[in-house]
Amino acid sequence: MDPNLTLAADAIDTATGVVTALWAAGSWVLANLWWLALVIGVLLIGWEMLQQRLAAKASAERTYLELVQSTRFTPGEEEIWRQGMQLIRAAGAGPWWTPRRARTLRVRLRADGSRPLAYRIEAPAAAGALLARSPFGPHVTVTAAAPVADKQRTHVVRAVLTLHGKPGAALREVPLEPDPLQPLVDAVASVRAELGDLAEVCLDLSPAPRWHVALRRQQILRQQRAKARREAAREARALDSEIAGSASLSLRALLDPAQWQGRGRVVMPPRPQHVNAERAVGNLADGAGLMRVQVLVRCASNTQGRAEQLLALVNASMDVYAGASRLSSQGWSLGPLRVGPDAWPWRRRFDEQWSRALMRPARSGWARIEELAGLLKPPTAAARMPVSETEMPTYVPGADLLPQGWYRGGDGRERLLATHEDDTLFEVQSGKAGWGKTMRAQVHAVASAHNGRGLAFVDPHGDSFADVARYLAHNQIMDRIALFDLTVSGPDELLGCWNLLDMGGGQRPYEVAAAVVDSFATALGWDDIAAPRALTILTKAVEALVAVNCEAVAAGKPEAQATIFQIRPLLTVPSFRRLVLRALDDEARRWWTTSFADLPKDGLLTVLNPLERLGANPVTRAFLGCPVSGYDMRRAMDESHVVWICPPGTGPTDRMLVTLIVRDFLRAGLSRRDLPEHKRSPFRFYLDELISLDAGASTVIAEITEQLRKFGCRLHGMTQLLHRLNPATRAALLQNASCLSTTAGSTEAISQITSQWPGTTVSAEDVAALDRWQHYASFTIAGTRIGPLHIRGPELAEVFRPLARANRTDALQQAALGNAGARPLSQLTALALAQEETVIAFLSGLTPRATDSHTSTATQEHFA
Repeated sequence: MDPNLTLAADAIDTATGVVTALWAAGSWVLANLWWLALVIGVLLIGWEMLQQRLAAKASAERTYLELVQSTRFTPGEEEIWRQGMQLIRAAGAGPWWTPRRARTLRVRLRADGSRPLAYRIEAPAAAGALLARSPFGPHVTVTAAAPVADKQRTHVVRAVLTLHGKPGAALREVPLEPDPLQPLVDAVASVRAELGDLAEVCLDLSPAPRWHVALRRQQILRQQRAKARREAAREARALDSEIAGSASLSLRALLDPAQWQGRGRVVMPPRPQHVNAERAVGNLADGAGLMRVQVLVRCASNTQGRAEQLLALVNASMDVYAGASRLSSQGWSLGPLRVGPDAWPWRRRFDEQWSRALMRPARSGWARIEELAGLLKPPTAAARMPVSETEMPTYVPGADLLPQGWYRGGDGRERLLATHEDDTLFEVQSGKAGWGKTMRAQVHAVASAHNGRGLAFVDPHGDSFADVARYLAHNQIMDRIALFDLTVSGPDELLGCWNLLDMGGGQRPYEVAAAVVDSFATALGWDDIAAPRALTILTKAVEALVAVNCEAVAAGKPEAQATIFQIRPLLTVPSFRRLVLRALDDEARRWWTTSFADLPKDGLLTVLNPLERLGANPVTRAFLGCPVSGYDMRRAMDESHVVWICPPGTGPTDRMLVTLIVRDFLRAGLSRRDLPEHKRSPFRFYLDELISLDAGASTVIAEITEQLRKFGCRLHGMTQLLHRLNPATRAALLQNASCLSTTAGSTEAISQITSQWPGTTVSAEDVAALDRWQHYASFTIAGTRIGPLHIRGPELAEVFRPLARANRTDALQQAALGNAGARPLSQLTALALAQEETVIAFLSGLTPRATDSHTSTATQEHFA
């Protein structure tokens, strides 16, 4: 038999066998199709259930971190790139058995009214150590956090934002300044905690598998090449139409013999355009920095309509990324009907993705780190962050708050910002005259008085008390308010008094003497080098008169106490000096009987001249020349009094008096060291026109800010030109200020404040352009600086209108003068002029202290 025929027969038999086997297999499959479908379905369901269980287990083992940025956080592109690569690596850090849908990292941006925009990272637990090391350096603090636990809200809306655009198309690369998060920050600025508002944006990231990226590239290239072929075919058809032309032209060409002899017209069909692979695949060209992304949004509120409003604002904020590709919401609307994540059956899938951070590969998009750089970092220093209610509450009278200024949030709503009393320590205000500094301080003072706190307001102009009187005319304030108005002039006008040497309060004699000497030395610029003799004479004279006053108080005759105006007769009248020596002990007498005799007479003039200047003014003489004080700053501190002090003016002698007053603030504050810390009730000093006060007070204001915080004292200073203050005072105020505020003014003056705001966008030029009553202010609250903020200064009538009692201002003034022990100026003047005779009468009846024989002999020889 022919071998070829044999081989052919074998091939036919083989083919027949194969066909028969395939037919039999197909028949079996058809006969058992339902069973096969059932088995495959069971396997697929089992696989899906296994995937879900593993995904749930992986989601339960996650780490939660919160990133808190500083006010100087300004990351560069390289830092954001490193952060993005770190996040991508962390997303794939789960166990080997973790399903791909659960290999995700979530960036959660959350606003619930407690903070403007919280920034959290949620990742597999194995990535905790990696994420704890932030590429952003010291300007971002990474802390462990608990999972978000939200309370149930009445109205909730949801959205899934996906990438829409051509395959490989990129989102717009948004510049880092202004901050790409600014639209989102503005969108959630209207979140109000009291209404139960909540807005959250979750950016889920997952590594892009290389094989998946390669397949996607090939798919895009095939699509682009097919498109090129279609374009070429379309062009060929158009060319054919052009060649064919009209029927008459074709027939004429066929009938003309001359055209038959020529070369035929050769037409080359168009070739498909070459596809540039790198350009075609777009952002998929390079696998480094490529990730799968999905954006989930959920907004909620207890107020109808608020959640929908917030969702619309958040969706609009994502338009900043719109380029060749864009982030847009899934679903569609038909009138009131909305088909999307809020509707069945998609809602269940959304809730699963939301709670477990799952990502469906088929539904996720592709993006690069550069495209989403704005979402891969917390808000930067370039962002205008709104102030939340938690950071700075809205002022409510009597709630232990101090109103700071009207602030307009991103939602256009204006509210009166406030700080807690205990957070407000020292404050500096600078700016033009008449632009709201004093008014803001008056609002502070009225609020503090209604909070039950004590304060002393020093006003060189003397008109502030009339401004605040109607708002302080309440019984609980009348009982503890005192007015010392040294601008009086008429003989029947009432004035309180202050004896610097008064020992009726149980003070320690050496502390009173030291305080008085230090006050005069500070005002006059005396020290151990410039005026050692004057310091010694004044010290011994004050010590002697303090000893006299101790005897008068002990004898139950406080009205016989000496004042500083008895220093003159002590130094110049021998008979008065002999009487004073009766109240001194041996050591004190010895200086008067030995050293004093050797002093030249003209040396006394250095001490007497400033006293003569003080005594020349009848108001000052009456205020300082009476024996029993109505003014007692230590008592005012301990009993939370409201003290209003109006100095007589700003001349050299007036500055000396101001120095005595401000120095007494320091003395009274330091004397509280005898109280336990918890019993040192806070007390505020408001010093208007710091330039006039500081000129005489030298470094006293600096010492108050440096030393009195621990004794419960606070200071608020207002000035037009900060650079005209004593350098020590200016440095101490800026160093310790918890609030810095400025209105418009010259850039030279304003720069003293704006230089304390590094890393902010507020410049001296911005402040100089402010309108009247407008301020820029920064606040330090719980150790964190807030601002500078643009605020409108509060006004008394605007803030305290419900508290105004205009018909009780006269009663308030009478109570304030009564609490100050005020009497008619003429009566006080007469008392001050007669005080020397009163002291002489008391000392004449005083039994001299026992002395040794040597001292007695020396005394007799000196005064013989």
